[in-house]
Amino acid sequence: MRRLLTGHAAYYNRRHRRHGHLFQNRYKSILCQEETYLRELIRYIHLNPLRAGLIEDMKALGQYPYCGHSGLLGKIRREWQQVDYVLRFFGKRKAEARKNYRTFATKGVGQGQRPELTGGSLLRSVGGWAELAALRRGKDWVKSDERILSGSDFVNTVLRHADEQLENSYRLKIEGFRIDDIAKRVAQVLDIPLEIVWKK
Repeated sequence: MRRLLTGHAAYYNRRHRRHGHLFQNRYKSILCQEETYLRELIRYIHLNPLRAGLIEDMKALGQYPYCGHSGLLGKIRREWQQVDYVLRFFGKRKAEARKNYRTFATKGVGQGQRPELTGGSLLRSVGGWAELAALRRGKDWVKSDERILSGSDFVNTVLRHADEQLENSYRLKIEGFRIDDIAKRVAQVLDIPLEIVWKK
C-alpha cells in the first residue's frame, strides 16, 4: 500500500505540477478481533463518506461507488469485495443479512466520530477514556497495541506469536540461513526447478 500510494502521489503531483503530500496520513492496517469489533468497524468505515460530507444521506451512500456500503447492499457489484463474508455477521440468509446491516448502519449515523474506533487500541479495547480510568482506579492492567483492535487477551496472544516468529527469523539469520539458500535446498531435496519453489 505504501508503494502504491507513494507512486500515485508522485504521478498526481507531476501531472498537476504540484508538490507536497496528497494523502493526509500514511496507510495503516489494524488486526481486528472479529467477534467483538468487526461489526462496529464495518459500520464506522462505511459511514465515513457521510460523516465527511461527500454525500447527503443514506440513500446516496447506497449508490456511492467509492465505498463498500453499496456492495453490501447489492447495489454495486465488485468481484474483489468480500460481501458474503461480511454479511454473515448480520444474518444467515443474504436478504435478511442485508436488511440487518442496513438497519445497523443507519443507527450509526448519529454517532459521529467514535474515539474508541479511532484512538489508540487501548482506548478501543476498553471502550473509551472513562472505562480506562475506571480500570486504572481498580489497579487493573490492560495490554494494548495500536495495530490491534481487540481485548487484552487477544493482544497478548498475537504479540506472543509475533515475537516467536521474529525470534525464529533472527535465529535463522544468525545461524547463516537465508531464504534463497532455503529455497535452493528445497528444490534440491525435492528434485524440482527452483522456480517451482517460489510459485504460489
